[in-house]
Amino acid sequence: MAEPRHAVVTGVSSGIGAAIAARLLDEGWRITGISRTAPEYPATRLHWMRGDLSRPETLPEVLAPVSGVDAIVHAAGVQRSARLGELDPEDGSLMWRIHVQAAGVLVDTLVDRVADGGRVVLVGSRTMTGVPGKSQYAATKAALPALARSWAAELAPRAVTVNVVAPGPTDTPMLRDPGRSRTPPVMPPLGRLVRPEEVAGLTSFLLGPEGGAVTGQTLVMCAGASL
Repeated sequence: MAEPRHAVVTGVSSGIGAAIAARLLDEGWRITGISRTAPEYPATRLHWMRGDLSRPETLPEVLAPVSGVDAIVHAAGVQRSARLGELDPEDGSLMWRIHVQAAGVLVDTLVDRVADGGRVVLVGSRTMTGVPGKSQYAATKAALPALARSWAAELAPRAVTVNVVAPGPTDTPMLRDPGRSRTPPVMPPLGRLVRPEEVAGLTSFLLGPEGGAVTGQTLVMCAGASL
């Protein structure tokens, strides 16, 4: 029997990261999950490792025992919102560290452990195009396609794909975080929020055999919010 594929997934304790981990586990993957708090769902093929994505410099030590990687999914995230005149540099730095620096350290540390033909998915946001009151958050998410396209070009000779999944307003705990209360979510034209399981499904496609020709792309799933 073939060994299960192995994915390293950040942010597995809740929200989109938890949904992606659950989807991959259902599909037979083995997961190394990284988050500050342990996931509440038990799983025999999920090995959880405590890691603080807001301190990217600590990740190489956390990742030292990880090997035989088929996919990397960076889903950890946080949102802080404020309008011009009220921007908090610490909030901007926090989001940059978690969304951008952590992605860089994560993939840079593991790249030589990723099998040829492997996959990398960064969870971005439809907000990357710019939204009033979310400039700092938007800027960090806008950096992810640049990372993905650069890495996709570098890794193409190994058939390793790198893409961004960019959801719109998604029904997760982040949506109710007091830190983004000044910019309440706007209901998309489809009349409902994106479900975390839908983002997980798109991620699963990119990690699967049918997604092997997609690389360097940003796939938006926003329930019509970008129309």
